[in-house]
Amino acid sequence: MDANMNEDNQDPNSRMMKFDPTVLVVSHIRTTSRLTSTVTNSSESIINYPIQTIQCSIAKNGVEIKTVQASVGKKNQYYTKDISYTNEKMIGNGSFGVVYQANLLEENEVIAIKRVLQDRRFKNRELSIMISLDHCNIVKLKYFFYTHQNQQKGDIYLNLVLEFIPDTVSKVARYYVRQGTKIPMIMIKLYMYQLFRALAYIHSLGICHRDIKPQNLLVNPINGVLKLCDFGSAKHLVRGEMNVSYICSRYYRAPELIFGATDYTTKIDVWSAGCVFAELLLGYPIFSGESGVDQLVEIIKILGTPSKEQIKRMNRNYTEFKFPKITPHPWEKVFGAFTPTEIIDLISKLLEYTPFLRLDPLKLCTHCFFDELRIPNYRLPNDRELPPLFDFTEQELKIAPELNALLIPQHLHSQYSEYIIDSNSRDLIDSTTDLEHTLAVDEICSSPKSSNAESSRASSTSVGNNNGNNVKNPSQTISIGQSSSPSSSSTTTRFSLSSKQQQPTISSSSSSSISKAMKTDQTEIVSSSTSSAMQVASGNDNLGSISSNSDTVTTSTAKSVPSATVKIEQ
Repeated sequence: MDANMNEDNQDPNSRMMKFDPTVLVVSHIRTTSRLTSTVTNSSESIINYPIQTIQCSIAKNGVEIKTVQASVGKKNQYYTKDISYTNEKMIGNGSFGVVYQANLLEENEVIAIKRVLQDRRFKNRELSIMISLDHCNIVKLKYFFYTHQNQQKGDIYLNLVLEFIPDTVSKVARYYVRQGTKIPMIMIKLYMYQLFRALAYIHSLGICHRDIKPQNLLVNPINGVLKLCDFGSAKHLVRGEMNVSYICSRYYRAPELIFGATDYTTKIDVWSAGCVFAELLLGYPIFSGESGVDQLVEIIKILGTPSKEQIKRMNRNYTEFKFPKITPHPWEKVFGAFTPTEIIDLISKLLEYTPFLRLDPLKLCTHCFFDELRIPNYRLPNDRELPPLFDFTEQELKIAPELNALLIPQHLHSQYSEYIIDSNSRDLIDSTTDLEHTLAVDEICSSPKSSNAESSRASSTSVGNNNGNNVKNPSQTISIGQSSSPSSSSTTTRFSLSSKQQQPTISSSSSSSISKAMKTDQTEIVSSSTSSAMQVASGNDNLGSISSNSDTVTTSTAKSVPSATVKIEQ
């Protein structure tokens, strides 16, 4: 670190492009400035990062090389270094900003650069949260730097240099839809397990992602590694602190958010994960409302009308209960009569009205649905080994020590013996809030039906063509049958579309009644014709993510200066 800091006093010309002697032209040179930091009484470090100028140079082969002084994206490592990258091209954009792909020369690897406009009125959380994270299932922040896009306007952009992961769960799902098949069950297990592991990690730090959806789940199609990305909406949730309810992409928005709750917990991420799980099983979003109130209608079609107690658990300030009575639609009819019991059990503990009854992510990792992943030497459909799934850190093993005996496969117990309290039974996952569920899981995981599912070594899928659209067709449902694979003696689960399955329906009058009932303290929360009163952030109710900047507004009116301030929580 000292060596890097001392380099700030060197002549900038002596530091440029040491690794590349082929540089012919340098457009301009910027002066460097030392990174400064101060510590406040609230134990927060306020880091003032200089606004950088990107240097452009041309190599002999005509390739443009961009060089910038970037800060290292690691907690408690506040130093800078010059990085150079080439072949920059835009690969995505949205309300959050723009994402570019580039080649990082020093490390000879492909990177992603997320460029986000910084609004001085709002508190930025993404950078401080990204710096604090270090987990194998979360996209890695390598470097970051600030730049001016238009110096006259004073616009400041945060540039996050991230590891590059080629695909998303959304792209993978669309591929199988276009092929007229379903994602292999083993891949669904692999993706969901890694998602729950990532959520367990950030939730243990008090961080709620608030925008879990297939587009934010990066996957490597070769080795099956999944990494959670886009922490633009993430926030440290503090008990008693108000949060915006208009957050999270609509299809994956938890019902307590629709009810306008501002004191929600990390369990909103668990609901979103349940929506992702259901979408992977069905091939389309399970709840695809066209507006905020319509989203609630879609949820009620399947879960039924929430009781007064459930509504109170979602938002204790909600006092109107004049909803039409809709009975729950059985999960067996949603996914098919022959759906394995462990799938029904898992989805029912994710898509649950009462937030605290949704299982914690780490407990979800111990569910018997994932037992297939714990089989020694199990392989992917492409005959590759499974990615590392049980390389738990000390921090992970301290989240809930009583779970470690179930979390760690039996054949690896000797490697983690000091962290295993008892390995005799599943009674370890009891708690005051979900003991009843624990006992149900015990029964399900020990049932003959579950044993057959666990012994399966491959999962192939086939469905009827839906014209490549990732949209729910009311006439299509999923039924499951069994067939034997010619290449294996084990049983293979196959999915097929059936038009005979009864779909949940709700009358237009009931939908209208739900819309009218959505009021809190005589103030309408949502309406099919007007924007939600809970939309404290500007923007339409669409599928795009809502920036967490809406949560806290700063009151500073100071003039723009060429530096950016970021709060990093210790």
